Formats: sequence, C-alpha cells, structure tokens
Amino acid sequence: MLLLLVLNSYLVEVLNFSALVTVHPEVKNWTKYARFEDKHGFIVNARKVYERATEFFGEEQIDVNLYLAFAKFEEKQKEYDRVRVIYKYALDRIPKQQAHQLINNYIVFERNFGDRRGIEDVIVSKRRFHYEEEVKANPHNYDTWFNYLRLLEGKADADTVREGYERAIANVPPIIEKKHWRRYIYLWVNYALYEELEVKDPERTRQVYQACLDLIPHKKFTFAKIWLLYGKFEIRQKNLQNARRGLGTGIGKCPKNKLFKGYIELELQLREFDRCRKLYEKYLEYGPENCTTWIKFAELETILGDVERARAIYELAISQPRLDMPEVLWKSYMDFEIEQEEYENARGLYKRLLQRTQHVKVWKSYAQFELSMESEERLQRCRQVYEEANCSLCTCEEKEQRFMLLKAWKNFEQEFGTSADKDRVKKLMPKQVKKRRKLTAKDETDAGWEEYYDYIFPEDAANQPNLKLLSMAQMWNKQHQQEQEKQKAEKDESTEPTQPRDEQEESRETQEPLESVPDDQDDSDSSSE
Repeated sequence: MLLLLVLNSYLVEVLNFSALVTVHPEVKNWTKYARFEDKHGFIVNARKVYERATEFFGEEQIDVNLYLAFAKFEEKQKEYDRVRVIYKYALDRIPKQQAHQLINNYIVFERNFGDRRGIEDVIVSKRRFHYEEEVKANPHNYDTWFNYLRLLEGKADADTVREGYERAIANVPPIIEKKHWRRYIYLWVNYALYEELEVKDPERTRQVYQACLDLIPHKKFTFAKIWLLYGKFEIRQKNLQNARRGLGTGIGKCPKNKLFKGYIELELQLREFDRCRKLYEKYLEYGPENCTTWIKFAELETILGDVERARAIYELAISQPRLDMPEVLWKSYMDFEIEQEEYENARGLYKRLLQRTQHVKVWKSYAQFELSMESEERLQRCRQVYEEANCSLCTCEEKEQRFMLLKAWKNFEQEFGTSADKDRVKKLMPKQVKKRRKLTAKDETDAGWEEYYDYIFPEDAANQPNLKLLSMAQMWNKQHQQEQEKQKAEKDESTEPTQPRDEQEESRETQEPLESVPDDQDDSDSSSE
C-alpha cells in the first residue's frame, strides 16, 4: 500500500514537471525535472529529460547551463565518454564568447578523468576558441589565420581544415597594393600545398591555384611565386603542356625577372635548349639593360659549343645604349675570349673599353692581362700599358686614380724592373699634402672648414710658381734654424770658465773613479746624499 502511494506521488510529480516544461520551457525547469528523476533513482529517465531538452532548444537557442548540468549528471554516473561528447558537442555550437565556463569545466574534467590525449584535445579546443575570437575581431590579421590553420591541420579532419582555409582566403585585402597582399597570398600557397601533399587531391589543388591566379590584379601587380609554383605542380603531375601554358600566360600578362628566370631554369632542367633560346630572346626584349641576362645567354651558347653565337651575343650586349652593370658585362666578355685563347680579341676589347672610360681599374686589369701572357714581350707590353695609362691620367681630375696607378706600377717594377726603372717610377710619385677647404651648407651658410689630402705630382709643382716659392721658403726657414742653433752652440762654448791645467787634471782624476762605480752603488750614494 505504501509503495502504491509513493508511486502515485512520483507519477503526479512527473506529470507536474511535464506540464511545467511545456508551459514554461526554461532551462532551469528542465534541470529541475532531470534532477527530480535522478533523485528518485531513475537514471534513464533523467538522461531522457536532458536529451529532450537539447532537442527542444536545438542549435538556435542553445544554452550553456543546460550542457553544464547534463555533463555534470553524466560525470556523476561515471559515464566519462558521454561527458566528453557533450562538451565537444557544446563547444562546436555555442558562441565562443559564451563558452568560457564550459571550457574551464572541460579542462578540469580532463585533468581529473582524462588521459594525455584528452588533455591535448582540451588545450586545442581552448586555442581554437582563442583564435576564433581574434579572427572575429580582426579578420585581416593573417598571422592569426596562419596559426589557426596550422592548429587545424594538426588536429582536425580535412573538411574542417578546408572550411578554415575558405574562411581565411575570403578576407581579401581591401587595398590594391602589393605590400598588403604579401601575407595574404601565402594563405593560398599553404592551401594548395595542403591539398596536394596532405589530402593528395590534385584536381582540387589545380582549382586552388587557378582561383588564386584569377583573383590577383595582374594589371597592378603580380606574384611570380604563384606562377612558378603552379608550373612546378603541373610538372609533378606530368602535365607539361599545362605547365608551359600557365608560365607562358604569366609572362604574357605580367613579365617579371623572377618569372623569366624560373621558366628558363625549368626548360634547362628539361634540356629544351631551343625553348631556352626563345625565352632568353623574350627576356632581352623585356629588359635589354639587364647585363646578367646577356651573360647567362652567352654562357648557355658557350656550353652548347656555339662560340660564334656567344661572341655575337656579347657584341650585341655591349652595343646597348643603357646597361645596369656594364663593367661586369665587359669583364665577362674578356674572360670569354681568354678562355677561348683568343688573346688578340681580348687585347682589342681592352682598347675598345679604354676608348669609353679611362678608369684606373681598367688600366690595371689591362696591365695584369699583359703580364699574364706567356711570351717574351710580356714585361715590355705591361710597362708600355703603365706608361700609356700614366700619360692618359695626367689630365684626370681625380688625382687619387693616378696615384693608385703609379703605386701598382711601382710594385711591378719592384718585382721585375731594373734600378733605372725603379728610379724612374719613384720620380713620378706624388707628394701628399694636407689642405683645408671651406664648406657651405645647403642654405649657403658657412659650415666651417674641412681638412683633406691632396697629391702634388712633380710636373704640377714645376708648373705652379706658388708651390715653388713655398718650397724655397721652407728651405730658407730650415737653413735659418740651423744657423741659429750653430750660433747658440758657439756662444755656450765661449762662456764656459777656463780652469788651470793642474785643476783640470785633478778634476779628471776625481771623476774617473765615479765612472767605474756600478749602477746600484751609485744610486745608493746619491740617495744617501
């Protein structure tokens, strides 16, 4: 009878709670209902109440307190797998700004009942929550996207990672300037590499590259790296036609040095030398002032054994009206002729270059070239080059260049010349003098004086009377000082008192023993005195 009364009372309470959650479907009422079932030992019914509550609220009106109570109930029943599923389900659906308490409870649960993997999952979930908040606050913070996507690649499945990449690349920089796109474009690069290397989906990788290339405003700027990565991807897929088509499109739309170099290197690896020639021709049409391109083109022809073609390329290169590094180009041309043992051609190149410039480095290189020749006339030819250079640099405004030349000539004569040759060069060496000059600021005000060193060559000193007068004044001053010192010495000797001969001998006798006294004894006597 008592059992029937208890059962009847329980059923009445169940009906009341059912009516309550129907009329007032609030989370606290659902929680009271589930706790009532749990209190009376009906675990299955309590679990069903929580499940009904989650279905009732769905994902639109999801509440943190409901899942916290549900997880606590399952933890009490030692259903740890169920608790873990509840936490993960809630974290995936509850807004991140409302999930602080949920994450903290999840961490405490894993520390108490989970293993190492579970703890790592909790930490990952917390980091995901942190990154989600950051990208929501600033969706154009690409560094945060990189960290977030790296986290997803390590822990999430392919679909989740793809969703993350799609969300990231949707944040296109609002300003059409290359500096704002540099970080953003690497999101596409990482996306394509992930699809190719991790997911191993070549078709989707191709779609990623094509979408990226369609998005870049090539009329404003481009990224040669994307074109080259796409070409190499097609090569790995053994689709050479697509690779060439893509790189050719890139050169046609937006030619760049890096793109040309990468395409030429690719064709060189494939041993397609005719295509390399065509690419070099296109490259030189795009940038005829690029000396490195001319040199590489000529080196390619040299490797292929077409010496005349290489020489023609060099001739065409040095005839260009504007070059970025002409000295490197001429040096490469001369080295090419020397390697081919065409020494007369190399000598002719030096003479042609000296018609354009009289720089001291060219003269020194010419002299070293003549000295390196294995012939009996090499010393005479080298000396003749130095003589011509000295005559040519006499009118040069930069005196330091002539000084450098004479210094090199002097070293040459020290090693190979006779004494007459050494004296001849020594007479040509300049005198280094310190001078002062007045400085003027940009606003034409006085900025003080500056000291500098100037070189006075023998012919300059002979042609300038002021320098000759200054030299004579210095000599007169030196002689005058010597005469004054001589007169002073004679005057001192005449003023010394004369002593008798006997006294001089006595003083000499008294001084002789002092000279033989050792240094330590002499010091002690002098100190005692």
